[in-house]
Amino acid sequence: MSNSVPATAPATTEVTIWSLEQTSPDDLRPAAVPEGDVRIVRSQIPLPEFSRFLYTAVGGDIQWTDRLGMTYAQWQEALDRPGAETWVAYENGTPAGYIELDPQDEGAVEIMYFGLIPAFRGRRMGGHLLSYGVARAWDLAERWPERTPTKRVWLHTCSKDGPHAMDNYLRRGFRLFDTKVELEPEVATPGPWPGAGR
Repeated sequence: MSNSVPATAPATTEVTIWSLEQTSPDDLRPAAVPEGDVRIVRSQIPLPEFSRFLYTAVGGDIQWTDRLGMTYAQWQEALDRPGAETWVAYENGTPAGYIELDPQDEGAVEIMYFGLIPAFRGRRMGGHLLSYGVARAWDLAERWPERTPTKRVWLHTCSKDGPHAMDNYLRRGFRLFDTKVELEPEVATPGPWPGAGR
């Protein structure tokens, strides 16, 4: 007779994933520019340390974990791809959020990551950052002439994202083209550190 305790299956959670797209620059409905000293600047030096800071600061409380296991070289490779761009929102000189553009084949550009650091959410900055980033996705080939002009801008969001994410995408002119439900392992919220942003 064995005294071993039966293994339990890892806890999972059901996550709904929505895919949205724009197929013309005319689809973009820009948000109002927020008041105050808000600037959006392209990070022109591909720097894994800065990219990882943005990723953990923005996504840490909503369980962005897919890149946490990447090595420095893998981060550098992702940032160095022709056409890959990171646009950072600053308020009074402080990073507030970012949008990362991922160039793909046949004129597609994916909004790979987008969001605000928790301290800057709810201040009408997200719509402006998304509008600006989507416009940069549409004019990407002007900065990267070897790229096919953009024909489609797309993204996916999920039920783990912030409560205003889907509404922001729809208000900016994105249309839903796919919905799926997946079971994902439950993971601790990595944060930039435990308790950050609360």
